[in-house]
Amino acid sequence: MRRRNELLILTLALCIPATAPAQSTTQTKETTPAQKPAPPSTEPAQPKAATEDPGYIIGPEDVLSISVWKEPELSRSVPVRPDGKISMPLLNDVQAAGLTPQQLGASIRDGLKKFISEPEVTVIVTAVNSRKVYVLGEVTRPGVFPLAPGMTVLQALAGAGTFTQFAKIKGIYLLRNENGRQVKHPFNYKAVVKGENTEQNLELKPGDTIVVP
Repeated sequence: MRRRNELLILTLALCIPATAPAQSTTQTKETTPAQKPAPPSTEPAQPKAATEDPGYIIGPEDVLSISVWKEPELSRSVPVRPDGKISMPLLNDVQAAGLTPQQLGASIRDGLKKFISEPEVTVIVTAVNSRKVYVLGEVTRPGVFPLAPGMTVLQALAGAGTFTQFAKIKGIYLLRNENGRQVKHPFNYKAVVKGENTEQNLELKPGDTIVVP
């Protein structure tokens, strides 16, 4: 009888499945912030520099700050138009190109004397946009270039990249407006880089155009 009870207990034990505690198989994943795509470059264009040179000659597209003491309605920032003039209250069009800031201030002051007693005018060039030169023809980077102080023909060509295989580097020339007419100045690149004909390596002026045929 005892033997039968032992067999019965053993049989029941085999029929009941083992219920081992479930092991957590869930692995903790490291949560890292999603990689955001780099935003497109939004660097602002570098502003054109102002100038404190009292002898600076104002040109078209320059931006001027004109201050009339104790007259805020007359003080303003104005661009120089392509025709070389600016617009001012009471005075309408005023010639600005070709004058220094001090000369323009004196011109505005004289004009305002008809309306204001002893006006005091200050002119500051806040953006220099008129000082530029052009390189055209058989170079890899033709275009418009800012005119740095003392820049020469050779330096401007260096900024325009290399010559193409078709460039006639002995026949380069500079076009410049002189006394109302366009004058052509030759530039022999090969000679100049050898230290010859150095007088051809002119210091550039605003509006000069270098042509590489």
